[in-house]
Amino acid sequence: MSNSFKRRQGFEGEKFISIPQKVLRDAKERDPELFHIYITHIGYFPKASFHYRERRKGCEDNILIYCLQGKGYFIVDNKRYEVRSNQYILIPATDKYMRYWADNDDPWTIYWVHFTGDKIQEFNNSLNLSINRGPVQTPFNENAINIWHNIYQTLEMGYSLENINSACFCLYHIIATFLMPERHIQNDKDDEGDIITKTIHNMRDNLNKKLSVEDMAGKHNLSVSHFSNLFRKATGMPPIDYFIHLKMQKACQLLYANGDKIKAVAAELGYEDPYYFSRIFKKYIGSSPEQYRITAKNTG
Repeated sequence: MSNSFKRRQGFEGEKFISIPQKVLRDAKERDPELFHIYITHIGYFPKASFHYRERRKGCEDNILIYCLQGKGYFIVDNKRYEVRSNQYILIPATDKYMRYWADNDDPWTIYWVHFTGDKIQEFNNSLNLSINRGPVQTPFNENAINIWHNIYQTLEMGYSLENINSACFCLYHIIATFLMPERHIQNDKDDEGDIITKTIHNMRDNLNKKLSVEDMAGKHNLSVSHFSNLFRKATGMPPIDYFIHLKMQKACQLLYANGDKIKAVAAELGYEDPYYFSRIFKKYIGSSPEQYRITAKNTG
């Protein structure tokens, strides 16, 4: 497979979130007992033509890939497997060479999650997970897809401690739907948004603007102090900090998805000064925009 036909990201309709290491480290330090396993990256690649990933030294994360349509292939420990629709692979953390890619004629559509933990090897041993397990046939796993979207939408709402915790708890559930499919019943939920949820959605719709607490409180006819107290109680941080946090999360996605200059990314998020943007980014994410882009391009 020539380099001109290899692609690691950039599929139309793709979804991808890579949780910054600083965010995970801070969450683990605050509540270590809640983070025995946790998500590091999550993605959806539809009809991922020329998707190709090579990991010469393996991967320190577990990799769960659910093939919804099409087909692909993976090689691990010198064994090659074909992955077809309604099959999944769960590759435990390993230092063995691995490679996986989409079929040229019928490229796979995949939902995937990377996850790890301080005792990931013990976790894998307890579930008898092996790099030689190969792909597993499964009934159409609507439950897993719904849980995946719940995780993704939760993380899209920001990296608050509550959101990271929720994603971790859901991780156990999505794993269980594959390893123990007969134990799970589909549940549909349609939660009505409250003031805080509506505020966060408004923030996400206006990431290119400068919102004030007065703007946010005014939409709900609340005083600034009362609104701020409600928001902090629900999310664990002040409204403006949360808004900046969402801007930085969007910046991570933009830095991963395209080759725009830092100045262009800053401008898209309402920052006229790219140097100020870079300082804010490093404060919230833990690395410079340039460093983050390099790291993110080597994941997924």
